[in-house]
Amino acid sequence: MTLRLVQVNFKARDDSALGRFWAEALGWRLSSEVPGVTNLEPHGFDWPDPDGFYIDFVAVPDPETVKYRVHLDLATTSAEHQAELVARLTELGAAPADVGQGDVPWTVLADPEGNVFCVLEPREVYRDTGPIATMVVDCEDPRAQARFWGEATGWTVHEVSDDHARLRSAEGTGPYLEFLRVPGPPAVWNRIHIDLLPHPVEEQEAEVARLRALGATAADVGQGEVSWKVLADPEGNEFCVLGRG
Repeated sequence: MTLRLVQVNFKARDDSALGRFWAEALGWRLSSEVPGVTNLEPHGFDWPDPDGFYIDFVAVPDPETVKYRVHLDLATTSAEHQAELVARLTELGAAPADVGQGDVPWTVLADPEGNVFCVLEPREVYRDTGPIATMVVDCEDPRAQARFWGEATGWTVHEVSDDHARLRSAEGTGPYLEFLRVPGPPAVWNRIHIDLLPHPVEEQEAEVARLRALGATAADVGQGEVSWKVLADPEGNEFCVLGRG
């Protein structure tokens, strides 16, 4: 049994429009199997390729726009690439964002629905991740989060300290998962969350039980009767364990 971290899920006012923005931003392709859900896939991968990484945009009626605990960082290969990417994203509808970052070498933007993300300066550690360098989760205890998520997914812990932790798939492919210490508990629900896929998918219940033994708890976000299970990690960040839909 294994759990694959296969995608991030954005709650959106307009899933189609937000999906189009991110498809243009990343150079990925769009699809949609049901109304209200837009799927984004990198070219050359078909769900659920274990080497792929995906994004889902799901329409919800919540219009609030605030800083959430989860955001994406985009990779660049040179200073010129960073400047070009920021300019292109701005043309697509992104806007500069101030989250108190001060004078830093990366650029903070917000997508058309206000979701904050960063365009990083070139960093060697992200040279082979593809366009998404990392998913960053604000937390109180990076060490504890690294232990939970490392055991939950089998991802390798590459760096851990009191302030920061970095994990990546054991195969060394795709984006990183990082935890950044930020004092205080979460103030709002996460508009962006992680989805895990059991392999084989029939082991969903066993994987949910294993995650709960590691410290996850059941979560109710109004999902009703669905094929996936909603849990929260030890710091209250919701995530889903997918089933056979």
